[in-house]
Amino acid sequence: MSKKFFINVREFAIDGDKTVLQIARANGIYIPSLCYHPKLGPASKCRVCVVEVDGTRNLQTSCNLVPSENMNIATDSPRVIEAQKMVVNLLLANGNHNCLICEKNGDCELQDAAYHLGIELPAFQVKEFEPKDDSSAFIIRDNNKCIQCGRCVEACKSLVVNEVLDFGYRGGETTVICDDDKLMGQSSCVQCGECVQVCPVGALIEKKRVGKGRAFDNLRKVQTTCPYCGVGCQQELHVNGEQIVRITGAEHGKPNDGHLCVKGRFGYDFIYSKERLTTPLIRDANGEFREAGWDEAITLVAEKFKEIIKESGPDSVAGVSCARSINEDSYNMQKLFRAVFKTNNIDHCARVCHAPTVAGLAASFGSGASSNSIGEFKNAKQFFVIGSNMTEAHPVASYFVKRAKKDGAFLIVVDPRNHELAKRSDIFAQIKVGTDVAFLNGVMNVLITENLYDKKFVDECCTGFNELKSVVMNYPPEKAAEICKVPAEMIVKIARQMAAVKPTMLVYTLGITEHTCGTDNVMSCANLQMLLGNMGVEFGGVNPMRGQNNVQGACDMGALPNVFHGYQKVIDSESRAKFEKAWGVTELPDKPGLMIPDMIKSLPSKKIRAIWIFGENLANAEPDINHTEKCLASADFLVCNDIFHTETTRFAHVIFPAAAWCEDEGTFTSAERRVSLVRKIKEAPGVAKPNWWVFREVAKKMGHDWESDSGRDIWDNEIAPLAPAYSGIKFDRIQKNGLQWPCPNEEHPGTFVLHKEGKFTHGKGILKGIEWTAPAEVEDKEYPYILSTGRRLSQYHTRTQTGRSGMDLIYKRETADISIADAGRLGVKDGEMVSVASRRGAVKVPARVTDEVPAGMVWMTFHYRDGNCNWLTNTASDRVTKTPEYKACAVRIDKI
Repeated sequence: MSKKFFINVREFAIDGDKTVLQIARANGIYIPSLCYHPKLGPASKCRVCVVEVDGTRNLQTSCNLVPSENMNIATDSPRVIEAQKMVVNLLLANGNHNCLICEKNGDCELQDAAYHLGIELPAFQVKEFEPKDDSSAFIIRDNNKCIQCGRCVEACKSLVVNEVLDFGYRGGETTVICDDDKLMGQSSCVQCGECVQVCPVGALIEKKRVGKGRAFDNLRKVQTTCPYCGVGCQQELHVNGEQIVRITGAEHGKPNDGHLCVKGRFGYDFIYSKERLTTPLIRDANGEFREAGWDEAITLVAEKFKEIIKESGPDSVAGVSCARSINEDSYNMQKLFRAVFKTNNIDHCARVCHAPTVAGLAASFGSGASSNSIGEFKNAKQFFVIGSNMTEAHPVASYFVKRAKKDGAFLIVVDPRNHELAKRSDIFAQIKVGTDVAFLNGVMNVLITENLYDKKFVDECCTGFNELKSVVMNYPPEKAAEICKVPAEMIVKIARQMAAVKPTMLVYTLGITEHTCGTDNVMSCANLQMLLGNMGVEFGGVNPMRGQNNVQGACDMGALPNVFHGYQKVIDSESRAKFEKAWGVTELPDKPGLMIPDMIKSLPSKKIRAIWIFGENLANAEPDINHTEKCLASADFLVCNDIFHTETTRFAHVIFPAAAWCEDEGTFTSAERRVSLVRKIKEAPGVAKPNWWVFREVAKKMGHDWESDSGRDIWDNEIAPLAPAYSGIKFDRIQKNGLQWPCPNEEHPGTFVLHKEGKFTHGKGILKGIEWTAPAEVEDKEYPYILSTGRRLSQYHTRTQTGRSGMDLIYKRETADISIADAGRLGVKDGEMVSVASRRGAVKVPARVTDEVPAGMVWMTFHYRDGNCNWLTNTASDRVTKTPEYKACAVRIDKI
């Protein structure tokens, strides 16, 4: 029988460690509170939440009061009301709280408390006002409204662990400061906006919300999925009509638990840009685009593809699907190419990022996806992070890693750059670019020679141990150290540390995959985790962080040349028969199609005559831009679906204007295999249409009548029934939070951890001996530096979205990041212009002199057209998946 206590004479059950405030709120009893926040725990600073406990002299704060049996509590006694009024009056008097001109009007917890207590005006005014701080890109700080509750400080320190905010000027002058009392725009603040989300008053406000609508305007709230990286954060859109006023993290959304990054919170207004494509465009005889109607444009595309296929065969056409659009779009595109055009020449941008993940993990485990869940990060015991710039490429996931580190988790980082996560690590191994296999073989050599590996797991759950051993025995720490430049003693230390703490979560990103040996790198990571017995368990596994919001989904949907959706192989006769019956067609193609690099290379020779590029900006994102543009210009017929003109649409013969994020309903699949809803809040501009609709209408013009008429129809009636991994995932089941595949039936809760009990998808895990191979291009006398590439926090891909969302206020142009030592040798100061040249081209950019980059290396990104690293990068690629080696090419740096 549960123990009881009383609030205002009402009886309640004691509920574990829940406080009086939590129980009261859950039962509709309002107790004013300003410093308490559910994510931050008890604070007991503001003293507004005081209650009276029968038999005690002093009032007690309800946010940290856990009730005891028969405790009798009053929340509205005269003593309580008097005390609460005094505190609220002091807070009102100590600032500029004019509700009529405050953006938080109607959504302010101080206002709620004053209203509850019947306070119309503060009893007195004691503070002189100071100027607002609007120096940062997206946040206004107004200390005149700050009530010093400490929520923002605690959130910055403990939730996102950016550690920018703190209290300064103690005593009567106490105030919240950034770093050592800098303006926010000059501080180390990354504009994640967590402080804004937890602020109970108007002291921290999003700049973009000003004047767009306040809480009393009856803003509707819509939960959806972020359109940026593969973490798959759940957002709550605050919408006035069709206008997003602000975005907050969905507090109970998975996997982010209410957190967002700068892009997820502030990068939304590209959908309102005046530069949006609004009508189909056709290139005329003079090379100029003219507006056209849908029927004319669709008829032209259908007739042109029909003509080319008739003349040159089905494999003379190719398609590139989009990793930023919904699953239903990619599904319909691959269906169009396979069922209508009769070719498997369909691919997407996983080819330039995580194709080695799919191939490598499938070879090792039988499944090419992340084995564990992002939600596990915050409670993990140990991390092994290799080749991942997580704090910039996957910020919300990095919050959980940093929190776990603060709570005692051990953090090992292996990377060429000494980035933020490396600086927070317990062990940082600064590896030479392109030597991951040698390093990992060295670690495994120690595990085997010192008998530190999990022999039971290896014997019972794996095959190939002897082959693995025969190779790694050739990489003792001393030899591995010669190759990877990580000291031999550190290799030994890492091996022993990983053996000492179980389980360990291994996390990697594109620093592992974008190499000529990318698939080998992935399999080496799999080897290490199997050798340690870290598979099939919570807080373990191999966890690739996907770069774009739906790159996992586009893979899952069969936008790959060798599989239907659900990774059902095109060479398998039973799979083909299944899809022929479902799609009402015959003779589906039975051999894998071309990958993107081969599609591009086949355009000048006319092996590929027509190419359809959906949502990808190949002319900026592919390696060696000069080569890519030459090939695209030679296409007989090029079609683009996009939301803006891009460097790629310049080569198109027909451009279809597409619906963007928030303009169509469908699903994204995150890095952790979670299928989540993307909701529609507005109509697409002009006559722009959903991409799945475009593919369906072209199919209709070619004699195929597809019935599905919405994202829901396509998922529920085609995608889920035709792939066992998704059979239990239906739109009605993912209204609040997504489900992680495999989810074989509608009673299944989804799969949080793959390969449980060492039962891998294809039986036993396969250990494989892998020899290290050098990058295709290494430094030499003429080109003495190694260029490696990646992403910046505030920008995304080729800036199609972030370039129209204000992110240039943070990161304005491309830079070449070089070491302090190299800057000294070159005579280059921070910000001075340099030329970076490779065998393929040259760019002029400002130097960014930093301690993050080791001597002999330069680091750049592909976000901007000017200074784009892909004028320099090499088309050499992974031997299995043809993923380009973006992470290593030889360059020269010259001061201008």
